[in-house]
Amino acid sequence: MKICLVTTFPPSQGGLSEYGLHIAEELRRNPFLSLTILADKISPTQPELDGFSVQRCWSFDDPASAFRLLTAIGKLKPDVVWFNLLFSTFGRNPINAFLGLLTPLLARLSGRYTHVTLHHLMDTVDLKDAGVRYARTYRKAGALATRMLLLSNSVSVLMPGYREILHEKYGHDNVHVRSHGVLTRRPEYPDFSRRGNPEHRILAFGKWGTYKRLELMIEAFQIVRNALPNTKLVVAGGDHPQAAGYMASLKKKHGGNPAIEFTGYVHEDDLAGLFQSSSVAVMPYSSSTGCSGVAHLACAYGVPIVSADLPDFRQMADGEELAIEFYKPGSVQDLAQSLIGFLTNTQKQEAMAIQNFSTALRMTMPTIVLKYLRHFELEQRTEALRQITRFRRLPDWVPRKSLLLRLMTRNSLGWVHRSAIQSPRSKPPAQDLLLNNNVNDRGELTGAGIPLNGDGIAAAGGRGHRGCFTSNSFPAARNASHSKADHNDQAEDLSLAPARRAAEADEGAYPEGQQPASVDWERVTPVRPVHPGNGSGGNGKCGSGNAGTGSNGSGGERTTQGRRNPGARE
Repeated sequence: MKICLVTTFPPSQGGLSEYGLHIAEELRRNPFLSLTILADKISPTQPELDGFSVQRCWSFDDPASAFRLLTAIGKLKPDVVWFNLLFSTFGRNPINAFLGLLTPLLARLSGRYTHVTLHHLMDTVDLKDAGVRYARTYRKAGALATRMLLLSNSVSVLMPGYREILHEKYGHDNVHVRSHGVLTRRPEYPDFSRRGNPEHRILAFGKWGTYKRLELMIEAFQIVRNALPNTKLVVAGGDHPQAAGYMASLKKKHGGNPAIEFTGYVHEDDLAGLFQSSSVAVMPYSSSTGCSGVAHLACAYGVPIVSADLPDFRQMADGEELAIEFYKPGSVQDLAQSLIGFLTNTQKQEAMAIQNFSTALRMTMPTIVLKYLRHFELEQRTEALRQITRFRRLPDWVPRKSLLLRLMTRNSLGWVHRSAIQSPRSKPPAQDLLLNNNVNDRGELTGAGIPLNGDGIAAAGGRGHRGCFTSNSFPAARNASHSKADHNDQAEDLSLAPARRAAEADEGAYPEGQQPASVDWERVTPVRPVHPGNGSGGNGKCGSGNAGTGSNGSGGERTTQGRRNPGARE
């Protein structure tokens, strides 16, 4: 499968660049995928991350971004074009942003399957609080842009309420609810030894200056500091693109306070240390623009969360079972009391931390991306079958019917033959033990014997019958050069119901809840010793063509067959 991912991408620091990086990392790990990232240009030019195929073909606030993207997509001819979008992804200027948001529709019209992951809706954003002028005009343009995005093949949103809005207001059913996911493959269990040692660190993380502001947080921290001197406020992140200079003004005002630390931009490799040493993460927002990436980062490291009581965050906490304590938006006193009550309750700290860590285990990025890939394949195969059905309805006298069918399904039929979904990795099977514990490097038998099939029935041994064996070691007869005493010993072993013993030996190899189907052992007939020179028919698949007797599938005795006739199963 060939995928083009349209997103902002590091080293760019545009909105959703970190999220795009984690999606790309999971897609890159799949050997059945070919991934090209169509990313935003950055100035000055910086080296690209190792291991990624990146084409920086569009720019923020460039009215020609849509044209450049369509040109790149036309050259690559991908199976899927995946857009990772905010409404402001392509520009701050409303015209440039709107033109960029037309790209998914134009890509679909060019014959490509397009999918949009939409991180927020214009209908739920408080535009005045976000610093947007002409809110009414923006709202109308946002509604039109939403309708254009919904004309893609499919759209994913991150909260159930968003799907309801798109269904009820816009009348579209091609909308799916996906989890945001935690931005890591392996969530880390909370390190309680680093929390409150030597001080409680209160973390505020994000891009600040619009609906995320720090004045209320700093004022509430002063109250917390007076009640609990052993506390420190850590402010991480930089300016929001629409609030340049905001962090510099705060540093100038509060930089001399030793209890407040400004870290600036935090590199991906430093996130674990920052979150693991924090007792609580605070989200002091005045409004929300969708699912919070900060909350999911906190979950990845088992950090409890204190947040403003906003509808989107309530819905996020209820839907994903996040441990969040809410305070009244805009209330300094309520935020301060929530923090004091939390930091003085050790049991509550541990309970919330473990709950968030448990939630993170269910929302790792491999799990999230796998669900997207399954959806892409299902949609593509459904479309292929739909086109095939149309052509089957045509009368047989239509000329070039088979040629037309190949042309119409040229972009989808390949998916039917090979899936991009990786099978779950299992432990490599141990080397099979062969007859008399003999093994060779080529995986072949070193002598003739009597393997057993899946029903516990004896079958004729010999070279070329390895497919009849399980991973268990069954007693079997040796080749004809062994003495008569050897055959007598083997006859005694074979009479001890080897299938029962093999099952008991293998029972511990399966995890709980994944044991193979049970067998009615009362119906298993002990296998009779058979001289290796005679052979036994088995079930007709692994049996020899030589004459002999054996047990049929019902536990009865099978009649002797002719020398050249395979053993027939009743």
